[in-house]
Amino acid sequence: MLLKEILRMAFGSLGVNKLRSILTMAGITIGVFSVIGVMTTVSALRGSIETGLSFLGTNMFQFGKFPVMQSDGPNRHKYDSRRNITLAQAMRYQRLMEDHSDVICLKVFNQDGPVQAVYQNRKTTPGLNFVGSNEHFLTANQFAIDHGRNLTAEDVELGRPVVLIGQDILKKLFPSESPLGKMIKVNDRAYTVIGILAEKGSMFGQSQDDFALVPITRFLSDFGANKFTVNIATQAPSQTLYNETIDKAITAMRIVRGLKAENDNDFELYSNDSMIAAFAKVADVVAAGSFVISGIALLAAGVGIMNIMLVSVTERTKEIGIRKSIGARKASILIQFLIESVTISLLGGIAGILLGVIAGNGLAMMLKASIVFPWDWAAIGIIVCSGIGVGFGFYPAWKAAALDPIEALRYE
Repeated sequence: MLLKEILRMAFGSLGVNKLRSILTMAGITIGVFSVIGVMTTVSALRGSIETGLSFLGTNMFQFGKFPVMQSDGPNRHKYDSRRNITLAQAMRYQRLMEDHSDVICLKVFNQDGPVQAVYQNRKTTPGLNFVGSNEHFLTANQFAIDHGRNLTAEDVELGRPVVLIGQDILKKLFPSESPLGKMIKVNDRAYTVIGILAEKGSMFGQSQDDFALVPITRFLSDFGANKFTVNIATQAPSQTLYNETIDKAITAMRIVRGLKAENDNDFELYSNDSMIAAFAKVADVVAAGSFVISGIALLAAGVGIMNIMLVSVTERTKEIGIRKSIGARKASILIQFLIESVTISLLGGIAGILLGVIAGNGLAMMLKASIVFPWDWAAIGIIVCSGIGVGFGFYPAWKAAALDPIEALRYE
């Protein structure tokens, strides 16, 4: 028989039982959709990870009490029980490192409930990013001034009640007037606006323009120094001196923390590279989990294909007997049933790929990541679906091809 005729008969057979074919394809679609959807999202996030997680400036690294990604695992108590990094320790570190670094940024973040800014009868929504820092915050965290001025060393030394605000706060509190020189309240403390931060946009769906920045000394004075731990960001003079600066910085931190030679570090060191690596590790775990779940779904779908094809062989036993009696070869019967099996699997796989790409990119857009099409995973999906069609369809196809024409003609 000609291949064209075999294809026509195979597709015709699938068309006779449309609902059954669609339901069988659905199993493949679900399995492929789950893995393609996750991998599309992960690929999109990986594509924007360099800019998304690189919130520290060039050649920057940071010390903190907690690791960059903290979970509620068995090590949580270890980090919670550490001593806070105090402002006195941070300032001593700053003095020890002043000849070995270009920028040292000290900062504390409010984690004591939602923060709201108020001006006259206007209020922002609760949940602002409220930070206490020094004059190096903008450089260390890649912010810029739009209007007004930055914090100065004198502001920090004297603990002045001044504040820099982001574009979100500007739009909510000062929609039609300049905020410079105006007094606002942040968490019921009064501050004079001296500068407006330039718009920075969102990172993974979270606005970076809802910032309120005050001198670190004022922050700790207003809200209690004993409740906060200081993060210290340090900029190496150059990339070539980066590792050397880190070594000197670790030594300086151990000195200010009063650690002996036998003591482990009671602080964390992280940089843009370490944060990217931590994200990549989480993404790999998510991808592996998705792959396992999808593998189970595809295995179940493959069994479904084999079952449907065996039913089809039984229903069409007499048809097979007639075809063999008029000269159809064993190979033609085998190829026809394999084509039916592979077609069901491929159509389900293609539907799963399309739905997965749409869903994955939809989630990526919500997280402000770039849109991608995972060609490698789509190709793998097509190959796997073809393999499932052949692997699970071969036994029913072989069974159909091996039928004795005389016995098949007698079948009722």
